[in-house]
Amino acid sequence: MSEILKINPFGFREYDARWLYDKDINLAGITNLGKGFGTQIITHTKKNNPRVIVGHDYRSYSEEIKTALKKGLVSTGCSVEDIGLSLSPTVYFAQFNLNADAIAMVTASHNENGWTGVKMGIKKGLTHAPEEMEELKHITLNKNFITGKGDEKKIKDFQEIYKKNLISKNKINRKIKAVVACGNGTAGVFAPDILREIGCEVIELDCNLDWTFPKYNPNPEDLKMLHEISKAVKENKADIGFGFDGDGDRVGIIDDKGNEIFSDKIGLLIARNLSSSHKNSKFIVDVKSTGLYANDEVLEKNKCSTIYWKTGHSHIKRKVHNEKALAGFEKSGHFFFNKPLGYGYDDGINSAIQVCHLLDNHNLKLSEIINKIPKTFQSPTMAPHCNDDEKYKVVKDLIKTIEKIKKDKFKIDNQEIKEILTVNGIRFSFEDGSWGLIRASSNKPSLVIVTESPTSDDRKIKIFKFIDRILKETGKIGEYDQKI
Repeated sequence: MSEILKINPFGFREYDARWLYDKDINLAGITNLGKGFGTQIITHTKKNNPRVIVGHDYRSYSEEIKTALKKGLVSTGCSVEDIGLSLSPTVYFAQFNLNADAIAMVTASHNENGWTGVKMGIKKGLTHAPEEMEELKHITLNKNFITGKGDEKKIKDFQEIYKKNLISKNKINRKIKAVVACGNGTAGVFAPDILREIGCEVIELDCNLDWTFPKYNPNPEDLKMLHEISKAVKENKADIGFGFDGDGDRVGIIDDKGNEIFSDKIGLLIARNLSSSHKNSKFIVDVKSTGLYANDEVLEKNKCSTIYWKTGHSHIKRKVHNEKALAGFEKSGHFFFNKPLGYGYDDGINSAIQVCHLLDNHNLKLSEIINKIPKTFQSPTMAPHCNDDEKYKVVKDLIKTIEKIKKDKFKIDNQEIKEILTVNGIRFSFEDGSWGLIRASSNKPSLVIVTESPTSDDRKIKIFKFIDRILKETGKIGEYDQKI
């Protein structure tokens, strides 16, 4: 008897497809997702047998998910090229290296065990944006599938091709002592080797593959992971600590003193470093990022501009592409380097390499380089639970609440709201440059909250308490994943 089809429509998110397996999707559902994506690829490329690169992460169930996905792709006429155990950027790179028509990476990134998902893309260097995801959802749920005769082959040793590409052009002169933490995720197969080969002295932390994630989720925004890296940096007197997420497209940074440096500030350091040799460039940052980009004296001196845009790797890489920006940075640790520095997609290991170049060029400690930018007090990214079918409505209502507060000149910690940005949720800024953000998570049933103040830690906390209060008043908010 064939398996009953299970596929929850809410798994088609803004730019990633993610479900709890097999509560919200089963293998029959995954096969239909493959049929839907295969149909979409053939429709867009106008090819009968488009070539699709497929890879998977190291979760216990990822290979069986990949097998079901490939079955669907092949049934539409796609020629699948399976590169095996991969990071998301390994799959992105393979599309350029092998000149393929599309990619599908089986991963739930940093989500807890039980989650699965697929990152997909057709145009090189880009992944699905909301329009493509909506189209895929429509094809898949309505079973509007093309049928054809596809095939499948395995590409051997692609891990080495990917590693060599990063190593060959990124040798450094300075011996940087780096703690490399992978949270027992897939990056453990890649990051230590690559960083060692470019010239770093590598201290491995949780780099052995273990899909149970025994200590913490491989997530560079997770405070547990960051504290472990900090401890290892101090114990080993290391120059830097790198923390990679489950599918290797993000990196978190700990400086030589064991302090976490949020990725938006690392992005600012890299942008400053690049701006002197790439004058008049554009940079894209997400709405969770520090307000320092807006009036940075080094970027202004080099006539560089910054655009604040929607959070999400797909949104930022597309904006970098469309604006022909030099680079893009997300607070979550996704960095995007456009030509001539890269292909425009996010690669956590390449991002770590760019930080190594920063240290190599300045011949200073990271803590000394970070002191060159103004100090701000930033919260971590906090995610209170909010149901998928309610979260966008909750945010819409909160926008109205905050717009009224601005109009009425109501003060929060003696500050009036001066500016509101609603490109992605609501980011509201105060007279002194402090700000708060409320947006709906694009890949989990939660909201996303961030606050920052250039004035004081106390003001940062008071802005959070204000947000927390108006959230509680909605009656739609559950527990936070972490709180300040």
